[in-house]
Amino acid sequence: MSRVKKPKYKLLHQYYKYTGFYSFIWQGVKGAILPTAIIVAILFYVNYKVINLNDAIVYITQNFSDFFIFGVFLASESVLGLIPPDIFIAWTKNTDSPLLYLSILAILSYLGGVIAYFMGMAIAAIPSINHYLYGKMTKHIINMQKWGGFLIAVGALLPLPFAIACLAAGMINYSRKHFFLFALLRFFRFIIYGFVIYSALS
Repeated sequence: MSRVKKPKYKLLHQYYKYTGFYSFIWQGVKGAILPTAIIVAILFYVNYKVINLNDAIVYITQNFSDFFIFGVFLASESVLGLIPPDIFIAWTKNTDSPLLYLSILAILSYLGGVIAYFMGMAIAAIPSINHYLYGKMTKHIINMQKWGGFLIAVGALLPLPFAIACLAAGMINYSRKHFFLFALLRFFRFIIYGFVIYSALS
């Protein structure tokens, strides 16, 4: 008597459960809750007790060009996500067209991930650099090999190192088509965080 073949979604569920993917997500979510709460709390406190953030953001807007701020943001999103994007989201609140500027940030963040991906591919072609970074990013690369696009999705949606996930994807030559699709989830992060931060600054 032949065994009933399990549906693909059940096999995937079993695989992700055994390889620790769900545990990884839960740890990421738990790790994200506190920093996010702290950022929002700081925004509230500074806005009402220290200095009006709207005035501070207006000062930044008046003294730095949009092109410069967008350039700094793109550079940050391309190289390990050095500056939290939440700071830039707060900046868009006091621009002439907040939703337009927020959309530009989301596009630049996506492009930053694409740049990191191709940087990973370029690094993989240089044995000495690849060997060095592989040693520094072993955990991320192993996770990328196990979970692929789902790890990119987690990095895109949660306050986790999106650029590092993209860099690791490039280093293992992960499918371009699948990478571009999973990375699109980055836009949802800006929609969600834009709503939260705009509410905090209202």
